[in-house]
Amino acid sequence: MRIATRLLSRPAASSVVVAAALALVGIQAAGQTASAAPRQAPTAVTCTAANTKLTVTEVSRPVNHLLLKATNTGTKPCYAYSAPFLRAGADAQAPLPWARETTPQAVVTLKPGQSAYAGILTYSPDGEGGGKEKTLGVYFTDRKGGATGKEKTLKLPHGGVFFNSAAAVTYWQDNAADALYW
Repeated sequence: MRIATRLLSRPAASSVVVAAALALVGIQAAGQTASAAPRQAPTAVTCTAANTKLTVTEVSRPVNHLLLKATNTGTKPCYAYSAPFLRAGADAQAPLPWARETTPQAVVTLKPGQSAYAGILTYSPDGEGGGKEKTLGVYFTDRKGGATGKEKTLKLPHGGVFFNSAAAVTYWQDNAADALYW
């Protein structure tokens, strides 16, 4: 035993004591810092027609596209999951398909006052049939991919827009350029 106690020199023993004292001070300071944060960030909710303002506008480029904009009007951040369910015209039986290649890296989170964007391809020469539609029905998507809340019906620009079987919508993007790039 005596050999083990003598292997530690006085300067080394002093260093161990100083290191232990500094560690104790650091632990106490960390505890004080953690308790000094009384406010908690607001919990985010799912974006719905009730906590956002929706608008649809025609864009000059690319041709045959519309831009859907959702602005958070609530007091809490909201998540714009996946893509909106869109119904072109009052008689539409199925929503427009989502353009899977536009899936963002993460869910778009909107702080109060911020906006998310979805690009809408209305027709393509490759599409079939079609007609001029006057309204666009919009449902937001929940975390599991289902529709949320009530449908919000928007009037389309110029009294109506032509849609055919090639129509599709992008996933929500955090800027208009990305929504229209597709």
